[in-house]
Amino acid sequence: METIYGNLQGLKSSQLKQLAKLYHQRLPGDRLTTPEFAQRLAAISSDINQPVCVYINRRGQAIRVGVGTPRQTQIPPLELPRYGAERLSGIRCIATQLKPEPPNEAALTSMALQRLDALVTLNITSAGFEKRGGGVTGYVKEAYLSHLVPSTSIESPLPYGRDSKPAPTDSVRAHSGAPLPTLQTAWSISPPLSLDSLTKQDFLDLVEGLEAEFGREFVGQQVDTDRDRVLLVGVVTDNAAAREFQDRLAELGRLVETAGGEVLQVVQQKRPHIHPQTVVGAGKVQEIALTAQTLGANLIVFDRDLSPAQVRNLEIQIGIRVVDRTEVILDIFAQRAQSRAGKLQVELAQLEYMLPRLTGRGQAMSRLGGGIGTRGPGETKLETERRAISRRISRLQQEVNQLQAHRSRLRQQRQHQEVPSIALVGYTNAGKSTLLNALTNAEVYTADQLFATLDPTTRRLVITDADTGTPQEIVLTDTVGFIHELPASLMDAFRATLEEVTEADALLHVVDLSHPAWQSQIRAVMGILSEMPVTPGPILLALNKIDQADSDTLALAQSEFPQAVFISAENRLGLETLRQRLLQLAKYAVTTV
Repeated sequence: METIYGNLQGLKSSQLKQLAKLYHQRLPGDRLTTPEFAQRLAAISSDINQPVCVYINRRGQAIRVGVGTPRQTQIPPLELPRYGAERLSGIRCIATQLKPEPPNEAALTSMALQRLDALVTLNITSAGFEKRGGGVTGYVKEAYLSHLVPSTSIESPLPYGRDSKPAPTDSVRAHSGAPLPTLQTAWSISPPLSLDSLTKQDFLDLVEGLEAEFGREFVGQQVDTDRDRVLLVGVVTDNAAAREFQDRLAELGRLVETAGGEVLQVVQQKRPHIHPQTVVGAGKVQEIALTAQTLGANLIVFDRDLSPAQVRNLEIQIGIRVVDRTEVILDIFAQRAQSRAGKLQVELAQLEYMLPRLTGRGQAMSRLGGGIGTRGPGETKLETERRAISRRISRLQQEVNQLQAHRSRLRQQRQHQEVPSIALVGYTNAGKSTLLNALTNAEVYTADQLFATLDPTTRRLVITDADTGTPQEIVLTDTVGFIHELPASLMDAFRATLEEVTEADALLHVVDLSHPAWQSQIRAVMGILSEMPVTPGPILLALNKIDQADSDTLALAQSEFPQAVFISAENRLGLETLRQRLLQLAKYAVTTV
């Protein structure tokens, strides 16, 4: 028996059979529906006292029958056929409605999400016609024809009126935080039509005209297939500060751009608590799906870590790939790692992240399917892959341990030579590598990007004591940048690198004073340092990029951190003062050990 979707509770077997027979109907290819088919739908809908939806392809075949509204019976995005931005899905929906009113916003949004060829709404009534043997049967009182129209042609005339639904501008914003121009998810709704008038409309002519119009709108758009077109989603709970939330979203946008993506828009939602299945509410999931479709986004990025189940639920409902903040950071690390050690640690972090997310990747992950070579006892491909990844993780962890031992020997050699070591720490993009280059003439890669360098670089620095005139050697080590809520898998995988921090005699904490959230970044770095297994040595604060900071910020920083050094690594301002303070820091660290 063909599948009937929706709410089937309370339906008799005879009613289910009538619904299943709808699958055997074949409509003319050039007509939206026929009077006979529409009246049959009305009779069934009146009999069960519920709306009925039938989804029909362009060959006139019913491919889905559901009990409920278009919203309740819509085709999941992953089951829809693939189509371009200039095409419709090739499916129309004929829906009955028990109330005498035009299609509501939920039905029209469902049409837009599925990119239907058309939505035909049949308003039915059970009064007026009697069945043989007594009782009444439903008939079509009036009908509405709805379809999508290109948003850029809002002002162009149509043979009947138009209604358009703009995306909510209070929750959809540009990456900069400013409201975007209103998105028009436009649809056209006809006035009430008689059944005779509806069934005489040329369906193929309507669809071909619409797709030609969509084609003209999108013909000038050149989409870079090498770059992900990203829709950011931010969720703020009641206990979060608004400024910190906006800073977090801005940082996520920078992360996406660093990873090579293009941020199209940011969708925000405020909730008392996170939804356990989808993070955001059901209505917001629909808004995200509709916005992604309107913009042509091919990736959704959430501002928080998602559980494997949440990712699966969101991808099923939205229909495109969904990733979280940690996955974006891992992707950046994979691009940036240059040395064997860095690549080793990135692979370890990625595998540890991937392992719990293997479940739910579809039946392709299983060998226990149907057909030759898949029957009988045996383990699933999922289990095989999970065990292979676990073995690879164990092997990588052994190599990371060997890396730790190698770096430990190098540190011991430096300690035998009694050369003080200072590790440069700080938030990502604070200017640590630029400062190392300025102080030691190193040639470390620098860029105005997050996590521009991952691999630690150690250089010797000779400083002449201003009081005694004697030269003193110290060792400076550039380390990986920190970030708010650094993923746990990265903390573990990069333990060999982070040991450079815990084993150094002292730390130079570099801060980007020009960043709006510089105080929050200081707290984030200090929080990560406090979680280190070994307490780091004394810390000198270097407030960088003073040439880009305003006078109020400088005054505030001087009052809050009077012992800090104010520098501009790029313009080499304050570096001599910094050298002398580094020398004092190294002497203090060595004498207090």
